[in-house]
Amino acid sequence: MKLYQMDVKSAFLNGTISKEVYVSQPPGFENDLLSSHVFKLKKALYGLKQVPRAWYEKLSSFLTNNNFIRGKTDNTLFRKEIKDDFIIVQIYVDDIIFGATNENLCQEFSKLMQDEFEMSMGRTEVLSRTSNCPVKRRNQNLSDEIYKRITTKV
Repeated sequence: MKLYQMDVKSAFLNGTISKEVYVSQPPGFENDLLSSHVFKLKKALYGLKQVPRAWYEKLSSFLTNNNFIRGKTDNTLFRKEIKDDFIIVQIYVDDIIFGATNENLCQEFSKLMQDEFEMSMGRTEVLSRTSNCPVKRRNQNLSDEIYKRITTKV
């Protein structure tokens, strides 16, 4: 199975905030004629504590509306089955990793996401193959047996 990675550009700006939020004029963008005014936000803005949840809710709704099933133990894992094939999508903030038993499902998912959000995409070379992480022996006093146990668990 090939794994792919997508990054949602400006993800937090895609969310919709449900409560009224007012802000003062940001430094560098002050208007002297409106110096005593505050402004009601229409969309999510970086720095608000509600923004990550708003983004996740928008993405989650989008996926479930497109027949993905949210994981029961991991709410950031989504799965979609089509006949004998399936696609798995893992969300981490604005990063999405996905893979499928059928390459066409990956292409369809990529198009679906790019039609809805501004995305960048690539193949996850690191995740699609095993990696080797050698451990150098620093302590010569370790017995060979202990050293072997330590390095085989890494």
